[in-house]
Amino acid sequence: MEKNEIKIVMVNEVVPARAVDDFYGEADSEYATSIIGLFQRAGVSVSSTQDLLEMGIYLTNAVKTPKTGYEIPKEIIKDHSFMLEDELKAFNQVKVIMLMGDVAKKSFNFIAKRTSGKNVIPSGATYKLRATSFFYGEVKVMPSYIMTGKNILIEKSKADMIVSDITSALDYLK
Repeated sequence: MEKNEIKIVMVNEVVPARAVDDFYGEADSEYATSIIGLFQRAGVSVSSTQDLLEMGIYLTNAVKTPKTGYEIPKEIIKDHSFMLEDELKAFNQVKVIMLMGDVAKKSFNFIAKRTSGKNVIPSGATYKLRATSFFYGEVKVMPSYIMTGKNILIEKSKADMIVSDITSALDYLK
């Protein structure tokens, strides 16, 4: 997959404790299994994160080091936003950036504030923000929910909303 073929970037919260558990680690990692299941629920025939890459969908994390506590301090999110910004610059044909959770939203807003002087995503509950279209230049930016972790198994309504957001992102490309 060439970087100029990536059309959707999905930004998750934070890397897992073990690299093999990340999206591009072991095929049956928690992160890979979670996202593949969500795409399958959205009616997309995929069986690996490589399939998603071949479709032009890139998966990454806002914070590049594992969590050490329950919350990620704002300073760490800000520091890591520079790495995310550099990572995103490599994809010059991106049409949609999906921000999967509050950490991803905060990280992206740090980037936007540095480059444009204002946040892209306003403060507020994700369920309220999802219905609004946000843009960063020509790129549609979609707030959604964390796409990994046990919360997806517990909070079925959030999983349903992620599936809906994936469908919306794919439809936007048509």
